Amino acid sequence: MKEQPYREDREQMQELLKQFDNLRQGRSHSFLEEESFERVINYFEEKEDYRNALEAAELAIEQYPYSGSLLIRKADVLLANRRYQEALDILELASLLDSGDINLYILKTDAYLALDRQEEAVALLEEALQSFNGEEKIDLLFELADVYDDYEDFDKVFDCLKMILEQEPTNEEALYKICFWTDFTGRNEEGIRLHQQIIDEHPYNELAWFNLAAAYQGLKLYEKAIDAYMYAITIEEKFDYAYRNMGDAYIRLRKYKEAIESLEKVLELAKPEDVIYEAIGHCYDKMKNFAQARFYYRKASHLNQEDSKLVYKIACTYYNEQQYESAVKQLENALRMQKQQPEYNLLMGECRMELGQVREAIQYFSVVVKSRPRGVAGWEALVRGLHKSGFEEQALEQVQSALEATGHKPLFLYYKAGILLSLGKTKEALLVLESALEQAPRLLKKLVNLDPAILQHQQVLDVLARFKRNRSI
Repeated sequence: MKEQPYREDREQMQELLKQFDNLRQGRSHSFLEEESFERVINYFEEKEDYRNALEAAELAIEQYPYSGSLLIRKADVLLANRRYQEALDILELASLLDSGDINLYILKTDAYLALDRQEEAVALLEEALQSFNGEEKIDLLFELADVYDDYEDFDKVFDCLKMILEQEPTNEEALYKICFWTDFTGRNEEGIRLHQQIIDEHPYNELAWFNLAAAYQGLKLYEKAIDAYMYAITIEEKFDYAYRNMGDAYIRLRKYKEAIESLEKVLELAKPEDVIYEAIGHCYDKMKNFAQARFYYRKASHLNQEDSKLVYKIACTYYNEQQYESAVKQLENALRMQKQQPEYNLLMGECRMELGQVREAIQYFSVVVKSRPRGVAGWEALVRGLHKSGFEEQALEQVQSALEATGHKPLFLYYKAGILLSLGKTKEALLVLESALEQAPRLLKKLVNLDPAILQHQQVLDVLARFKRNRSI
């Protein structure tokens, strides 16, 4: 029974096409009503048969020369054929016959944009807004928002969507779109006020609650964001994007257990994504549950096998568990994908140091230094590695290079002092230490970490005591 209306429509369409074919063949007594012509034009357009669609439109206008709607249909076909100026000319004629058809303005806008005449498109739509109300005005505002987007006037895109919601607070398309544009334009305070007004009138609109939460999140008001997301998922319990964003908010608040619960809910409701598995892995990482972190990083990596960062994160979990050989195997895989990546080389160097493979470690640290000559981490690892391995002369040479490359960071003054002491250059070492203390006294712990025995050196203790005494005066 359900197929009956469809069969009848198909038979009617076949009959109309037969009549249209008779008409263009010049057979006698051929005639089509205006509405029938529109159905024929629509049929050909849906088939992307624009040649026949245009022929149908031209024959229709021959029979109904004063039909504004048929002229608009012809312009639509011309636009599909990229004949933009011809379409505009037809639309000008149509506007004399029927200026109240909203399609006239929408098609003119499309033509202006295709011809890179955005200013005229804006002027046309802004003028048309004065003539329409209700759904038609909303359609024009959506069109104007698209023009402003094309024109890269993004604040006005937000303004158009705001106007739509002021007229129709529950318009789903506008609610979906304004969430993005609120974040993109940074107009979060305005977004909060707008959605609070919508919620006052429509308290069970989950999209309004979601957008309110997202605006709070944009201002880093994570607790308020979570409260609003809670309302959204209370109204719509399968709102996976609310759970996703709520998970992010919990992560920002370092509430990793709650974040995991939210993100696992996303996995229940939506297709698994590598970013969700990675985020759960990150939470377990922060909770120092490295085995679970690794489990989820692996799941993420299976979905995105080209992402070397996931392999690196797996290596980090092994490193944190002091499983250095397992970390090395993962890092070898990561480095095959991105050979010069500084973080990967740095961690590989640290692993090699822990495994007693000093020369290999120094090679990896050297790669980091070459990749990021102004970065502190690479130089620090290189100098520390050389010093711990007893290559004091090379360490002194590299610490001097580090000072020059990093703008004389005080950290390297401490390291220089420690290396000079190891070389027996005590007087010079103490002068460097005094300079380091003056610049950054809190970094003294870095020197102690480099060589704990430093605190057994009486002259060092004298310098520290004198410095502490002078500061208290």
